[in-house]
Amino acid sequence: MDFDLNEEQQAIRDTFARFCDARIAPQAAALDEARAYPRALMRELATLGFVGMRYPEEAGGSGLGLTEYCLALTEIARGSMSLAGAAAMQSLMGTKFLHMLGSPDIIERLFKPALAGDKIGAICMTEPGAGSDLSGIATQARKVDGGYVLNGRKTWITAAPVADFFTVFARAGEEKKLTIFLVEKDFPGLVIGRAIHKMGVWALPTSELAFDDCFVPDSHRLSKEEGDGEAHLRKTLAEIRILTGAMALGCARAALAEAVRYAGERVQFGKPIDRFQAIQLKLADMATGLEAATHLVHYAAWLHGAGRPHHKEAAMAKLFATETAATVCDQAARVFASYGYAMEYPVQRYLRDIRFTLIGGGTSEILKLIIAKEVSA
Repeated sequence: MDFDLNEEQQAIRDTFARFCDARIAPQAAALDEARAYPRALMRELATLGFVGMRYPEEAGGSGLGLTEYCLALTEIARGSMSLAGAAAMQSLMGTKFLHMLGSPDIIERLFKPALAGDKIGAICMTEPGAGSDLSGIATQARKVDGGYVLNGRKTWITAAPVADFFTVFARAGEEKKLTIFLVEKDFPGLVIGRAIHKMGVWALPTSELAFDDCFVPDSHRLSKEEGDGEAHLRKTLAEIRILTGAMALGCARAALAEAVRYAGERVQFGKPIDRFQAIQLKLADMATGLEAATHLVHYAAWLHGAGRPHHKEAAMAKLFATETAATVCDQAARVFASYGYAMEYPVQRYLRDIRFTLIGGGTSEILKLIIAKEVSA
């Protein structure tokens, strides 16, 4: 069993590690405080090839796998969870259905510019009454001449205030099954609602959104058939869970590195606190949990790339990696003691940002139910 990265994977990780250290980390605090979408860094990531990494070369991408993608995303998250969240949205959820289902016109006008960082995509699933429960999605798409009229409300829409286009899940047809639509930002009836002020990932804006008799032409129904949206979405959920685990790894690595650095500098009772066993035990637990989480995420990504069953492992990877990362960030703040509560140190940002990963892709409680169902089948 070979756990080594191949030459290409090592080069990808090193490239994005250098980019994190040189470009992302030095700006992370300022990005957070400005609470503005990181457009410039997103364009730089696009230039590096991150946004198109998993799309085929003929579509403008690099044709790489989920393992390579996770290696890069972990390094981005090590610098800024806000940027990692924006990059993940753009490179998967915001563009995947355009690539899979979009017309040649949509590919040229929206998908390719999105890979270049010139346009921003978002996905609209969550509603006030529908989060983990997809059956609760209530947004309606009524068929009319030449298209559909959408009515409904969405919430927790990542990048909504800055997005150029939205992939929308709504109910259509006589059986009211989930169908995928593409809504561009200038379509009449699309209303960007109130901003949701979050405890973390401040540079990644999130808003409510409404469709009030929003007309969507037939050319913008991405679903080949009415009602195929849920099947497409469920195929994507495993990828979302694995990449969320990869983001959690990056944030936790940054927190652990800060804790190690601070423990070596902070002197109490005449010696650095990393000489005290209580601190050593914390660091050992943090490092061990993080190592285990890393292997679980990479194993799930490898299964995906090998075309093997991986839904259970994706849920396990997301569950374990995000919960472990949350613990690592909490313990890192405890190493800092009172300074872990001070805004001048980045550990407070890691502690706030890591909770972002506990929600997206399924809460820990939902993931446990999925895993239990799989193991008892």
